[in-house]
Amino acid sequence: MIKKIIYAASIILVLALALPALAQTGLTTSPANTTTTSTAAKIACVGTAVATRETALAAAVTIHAQALSAAYATRSNELAGAYSNTTVKTLQPGVKVSWSGFSKSVKSAASAWRTSRNAAWSAFRTTVKACKAPIGVSDSANSGSEPSGS
Repeated sequence: MIKKIIYAASIILVLALALPALAQTGLTTSPANTTTTSTAAKIACVGTAVATRETALAAAVTIHAQALSAAYATRSNELAGAYSNTTVKTLQPGVKVSWSGFSKSVKSAASAWRTSRNAAWSAFRTTVKACKAPIGVSDSANSGSEPSGS
């Protein structure tokens, strides 16, 4: 499961890095035959970067939720097996293993989420910088409001 999460996070990162570069448009030729970019095109460039970031974050949240769901399902099954024992001596190791595995899975899911979240925001900032949009166009000041994933 962890390998699938890391693989999916890698795909999200590649998409977050590649799509903005492919989607940048808005170049016009001025009468002096030089290439310039209008403010509207710069804003559109940031809009494309925002859309790419949000798509990457949505995919990462979905992967995180699936990992948490799997962790809870596994813990439930393992606890059911542990509580099928008839003595405390045989019950306790099963309970301990169930909760230990759950804790590791949740920490791994949180780590994968943070990695994907940070990659999406990093790619976004890089793309926005390349857009050369006026100050105040980007919403990156809100990046701190993302959940930690813990």
